[in-house]
Amino acid sequence: MDQPIRRIVVPSPFGPLSVTERDDAIVSLDWGRLPGEGPSLLLETAAEQLDAYFDGRLKLFDLPLAPQGSEHQQKVWQAMQAIPYGETMTYGELALGIKSIARAVGTACGANPIPIIIPCHRVVGEKSLGGFSGLGGIASKRRLLALENDGALPRRQPSLFDLPLFSYSAPQPVA
Repeated sequence: MDQPIRRIVVPSPFGPLSVTERDDAIVSLDWGRLPGEGPSLLLETAAEQLDAYFDGRLKLFDLPLAPQGSEHQQKVWQAMQAIPYGETMTYGELALGIKSIARAVGTACGANPIPIIIPCHRVVGEKSLGGFSGLGGIASKRRLLALENDGALPRRQPSLFDLPLFSYSAPQPVA
């Protein structure tokens, strides 16, 4: 018989994150507060690991995961978990490794139900950062990559207005 779906809300530099557990495995991480039954030992462990990750103290999550998806998505998500902390891989490189195509890898990245823990932010385009399905889009991806290269993110609850959605540099006069 299936166990109840349990959920915990974890404060983060990106605002509240809802982590969901079913049948003793993490099945999703969502931006915002979602209702659900109370925490469990696994969810409390996930909250501690996320907190340590955002503080720059955790480099590898150690949690049972059960994301729901197609066979191809499962291969992509498993491959993403092998990308080391602080490193990136292009969609094309990951595709070559699992005998797929870059566009299909990008689609699977966008469907990742457990972002951050399954580090889709470490998959980038050949000439750009690519996309990111989490709240804040590319700005959030940029912050996660910066965390893995520079250390802890600030401990606050930013609004969308705190996230740089784009940058603009005025043309420089020619001397």
